[in-house]
Amino acid sequence: MSDAAGTRLELSGAPAAQHPALGPMRVIAPTAPVMREPGGGRRGLDTELLLGERFDVIEHSGGWCRGHAALDGYAGHVPAEALAPLGPEPTHRVAHLMTHLYAEPDIKTRPQAVLSYGARLAVVGTCGAAGTRAPMARLARGGHVMAEHLESLARPAPDWVAEAERLVGVPYLWGGRSSFGIDCSGLVQVARQAAGHACPRDSGVQATALGATLPPGAAPRRGDLFFWRGHVGVMLDGTRLLHANAHHMAVAIEPLAEAVGRIETAGGGPVTRHARLDAGGGGG
Repeated sequence: MSDAAGTRLELSGAPAAQHPALGPMRVIAPTAPVMREPGGGRRGLDTELLLGERFDVIEHSGGWCRGHAALDGYAGHVPAEALAPLGPEPTHRVAHLMTHLYAEPDIKTRPQAVLSYGARLAVVGTCGAAGTRAPMARLARGGHVMAEHLESLARPAPDWVAEAERLVGVPYLWGGRSSFGIDCSGLVQVARQAAGHACPRDSGVQATALGATLPPGAAPRRGDLFFWRGHVGVMLDGTRLLHANAHHMAVAIEPLAEAVGRIETAGGGPVTRHARLDAGGGGG
């Protein structure tokens, strides 16, 4: 489900394929792959964008747009059909693991799409919905979602670690950063972004850019990051590590000591860095 550009949502605004002009564009697919080369070949995802995120296009050719993601600067190629002119600025993010997008305010109608945690939406109001007492949010580009599944972008989540924990059980996907599939650094990034913090995309950059390095043997606490060669996880408390990993093929919780031993035995090497992001642990 990560390569969802082919399921472009039939919302207002024509896709970039019909607008080859360069400049800022908005993702209009539930997720859109970012590839190193047009088409990607056999390599697969480098990363992915979520609905409502901005992608700054510098070249358009053969159905692909080359540019970079506005949130983290990640460069690559995105299918043109997944992009459209900017339109309204997003006001809310999907705060539940997933939510359905409906064409009409009626939960008994067939949904147009499933939207991931972290998707960004421009909400223009709320309305009653047939089949439920819960209100729906009306979107500027058309469609409706359950209002209680959204949080305002003006109110960042108070605890980024709690946001990461929401994704326990999500399948592991190399290059993924959605609740359809996610990798280790994608988990850290989307959780940090939900709490209003800028965060690099890849674990190697995160390892040099995030937090203060603690000495070997320092007692872990909530919100600390542990890095290995090509891997990262976050501590839920003094003993438990939360990480998206290929051993469990999911976002999983396990004792830090077990993860350290298993990763080294499997050839991943020892811990390369223990980082503390702020004095308050998981909140910042």
